[in-house]
Amino acid sequence: MRAKLTIPELVEKKRTGERLVMVAVGEVLTASWAERAGVDIVGVGDSLGMTLYGHENTLAMTVEHMIEHTRAVRRGAPNTLCLVSMPYGSYATPEMAVTNAVRLMKESGCDAVKLQGGRERFDIIKAVADAGVPVMSHVGLLPHYVHKFGGFKMQGRTAEAALEIIDNARAIEEAGAIGLEMEAMPYEVSKAVDEAVDIFTFSIGAGAAGTAQMLNGYDLLGAFDMFKPKFAKRYANMADIAVQAFSDCAGDVRAGAFPDEDHSYQMKPEEAERLAAILKEDGE
Repeated sequence: MRAKLTIPELVEKKRTGERLVMVAVGEVLTASWAERAGVDIVGVGDSLGMTLYGHENTLAMTVEHMIEHTRAVRRGAPNTLCLVSMPYGSYATPEMAVTNAVRLMKESGCDAVKLQGGRERFDIIKAVADAGVPVMSHVGLLPHYVHKFGGFKMQGRTAEAALEIIDNARAIEEAGAIGLEMEAMPYEVSKAVDEAVDIFTFSIGAGAAGTAQMLNGYDLLGAFDMFKPKFAKRYANMADIAVQAFSDCAGDVRAGAFPDEDHSYQMKPEEAERLAAILKEDGE
């Protein structure tokens, strides 16, 4: 059994240039597949509000949701480092952030928590870090700011916007975070972010920069097919396979081909004969 990656090892991996793999999952089955495949980090992101609950964005998720989904992921991947997202509204003030971060650590079994924002969240990140909770944050496209941004749009298009992202990354490090996520930005920007900080960085839709690359597990499996982000690469087409399987099952049921003898329980012949005899007597 491979030893679980530790938080101190994340910075060491960055120093040595080792590439890590991270996937976002939300329940026991895909988590177990990820661990069996040797994935380094599982993230329980509030994106599961979209992939598993069908919401149009991530804002509806609660701390209770994240605790229950993370518990399931831990059961599926007990030997994989687990990062859980703090949902929208759970870190609006330093006091609220500390309370909810501690609760997530105590009740979910995660190894670290992640919120969103940079310099404007400095006091909040610092409060969580000072409370002894391993915390990361997030720059670039911030799903919690979806309405402010006017949708899920790439960030860092101009030099000025890139400099702001870099400044936010530095603030996250200064506040005591152990790492940060870089989402939906040009490679030139994410590379500059990664070089500007000494803490662990991971990328989703931000090119090859960063120590870890993350994909949403339901995107890479081709299980979530409502839409496909530009940066999501599908390594399977599970939605197509599932639809075909359900269709084949429905056809067999309607035709009377399922269940057949191989997929049914049978009594021992002598017990079946006894039952038939008893029923016959009762009917006479």
